[in-house]
Amino acid sequence: MRWRLVDRIDSLVVGRSAAGAVCFDPALPLFEDHFPRLPVVPGVLLLESLAQLSGKLIGYTVRQQRGDWPFPIISMMNGVKFRRFVRPGQTLELHTELTTLREEMAACRVRGRIDGRVHVQAEQIFVFNAVPIEDPDDRDFLERVERSELARLWPGYPADGER
Repeated sequence: MRWRLVDRIDSLVVGRSAAGAVCFDPALPLFEDHFPRLPVVPGVLLLESLAQLSGKLIGYTVRQQRGDWPFPIISMMNGVKFRRFVRPGQTLELHTELTTLREEMAACRVRGRIDGRVHVQAEQIFVFNAVPIEDPDDRDFLERVERSELARLWPGYPADGER
């Protein structure tokens, strides 16, 4: 199973922000148990969707600014708030703003909205390459995967992968 929890990227501004969306299929088996007769998207999946969008923003920003492609991993979340349920079939609009970018970490302020109303928000902290990827083939593979995902999700991604 691939954990692709972003359906599209609508905008990505290097070093600043990204916006996208996700809609969870009501037919997913998880909704049989979460919760019976009141299906809601688990909060952890909402946060992971926002983290995946943030990871694309961070990865592409670092590539454009420094030339390498990091592998951002979520390491901490602060101020997590679930304000309203997200029901399967609803489109959650994702937004991330890069607030800090350092050599081996980044922080993003994230929000998920439906019809303009905030349903989930948090600050997400990422580390890069916490376990160094020594093998050049492994680094190349990860970069190809990330470029492929950006091209799949973001119509604005340059055909050659660079701006």
